[in-house]
Amino acid sequence: MSMTFSGQVALVTGAAAGIGRATALAFAAEGLKVVVADLDVAGGEGTVTLIRQAGGEALFVRCDVTQEAEVQQLMAQTLAAYGRLDYAFNNAGIEIEKGKLADGSLDEFDAIMGVNVKGVWLCMKHQLPLLLAKGGGAIVNTASVAGLGAAPKMSIYAASKHAVIGLTKSAAIEYAKKKIRVNAVCPAVIDTDMFRRAYEADPRKADFAAAMHPVGRIGKVEEIASAVLYLCSDGAAFTTGQALAVDGGATAI
Repeated sequence: MSMTFSGQVALVTGAAAGIGRATALAFAAEGLKVVVADLDVAGGEGTVTLIRQAGGEALFVRCDVTQEAEVQQLMAQTLAAYGRLDYAFNNAGIEIEKGKLADGSLDEFDAIMGVNVKGVWLCMKHQLPLLLAKGGGAIVNTASVAGLGAAPKMSIYAASKHAVIGLTKSAAIEYAKKKIRVNAVCPAVIDTDMFRRAYEADPRKADFAAAMHPVGRIGKVEEIASAVLYLCSDGAAFTTGQALAVDGGATAI
């Protein structure tokens, strides 16, 4: 399937590793200029290096998505470097819970909601004017299958991802007639550094994770990247306000 991108600019937050890095690389492979944003400077610069080694064009900007001034500066640097923004993948997120709801802390709540919800809201707030200025574009937000149902022992995380879907659907309706599409991608368990750390702590988690997906395995970061690019492409021109589960069938059970 042709993604029909040409000379455009994509912004990816949380792009130092995992799904964000894979999506930044995928955008670059389609010929887009990519703004790589993350708090992890070494990882973000590493993503830029990989893009440039493959013949692409990219810029790294350090950004804490919970700080409005830094998000505004991210957009300013995007415009200064490339003069436009066409697509945004708001992927920065955290997952730090370790117990049941009553065992959670206020610090955990504030941290998770700060990155996963406020961060997405702030990024969209400052991306939308850029997309409006050029007559349209697309935004994809990273939610989760935890945003489509329950996530025992991850109640705050689940709430944050339900909120991401709420933001996504609301923005999609508000800007539908302005040629701006807003969708969310909802991964299940994906082979990322976060998952590998959990596996190293408890190898049984790998078997459990594989078993929760009817396809019998966990997902690959490239599979989420493909979904993001589809949602940004002309092939998805009639798709907005959707929360696309990329989950090996987990939510179909």
